[in-house]
Amino acid sequence: MSQIREEVLSANAAYASDFGDKGKLPLPPGRHFAILTCMDARLDPAKFAGLSEGDAHVIRNAGGRASDDAIRSLVISYKLLGTREWFVIHHTDCGMELFTNDIMGDLLSQSLKTASIDASGWHDTGAGPGSPEGRYINWLTIRDLAGSVTEDVQRIRNHPLVPGDIAIYGYIYDVTSGKLLEVPSATEAGRAV
Repeated sequence: MSQIREEVLSANAAYASDFGDKGKLPLPPGRHFAILTCMDARLDPAKFAGLSEGDAHVIRNAGGRASDDAIRSLVISYKLLGTREWFVIHHTDCGMELFTNDIMGDLLSQSLKTASIDASGWHDTGAGPGSPEGRYINWLTIRDLAGSVTEDVQRIRNHPLVPGDIAIYGYIYDVTSGKLLEVPSATEAGRAV
């Protein structure tokens, strides 16, 4: 067994030993809201948004982008579980700002091994084979951080399965200070009607 696996299972055993009444939490989130944010390990939505288990839905993906799957999760969150407000939270120093669809497609076509980056750009460190399939995926990279938050809020707001009375807020989490910084154009675009 790997050391990481052992650590995870040990931590889970300790957590489960003091689980208490958490098994009785209701299925719908108690505070009736959802957060769409990045998978970056430096972000802890429970801490930066003051969440306890059972409070809110947290949907995470690379960049915190409003992908089809993220919107699917938000619609389920509202339609079946009663959330009434949604937060789209991107963050500073996001890895999604460091490449483009073309770069990712090129890297994957060369090798499926982990790539590296330095001052001159991305480099494939493994031997092939790769796959051209990466060229057919929109990786939803980020060029303008505030613009991507606004774009995602607009995409969610304009989706035909999202009711107009759900408030959608747009923020950037600053990884150097822990602060949530509002993106006014995003919050305006997500205003409930």
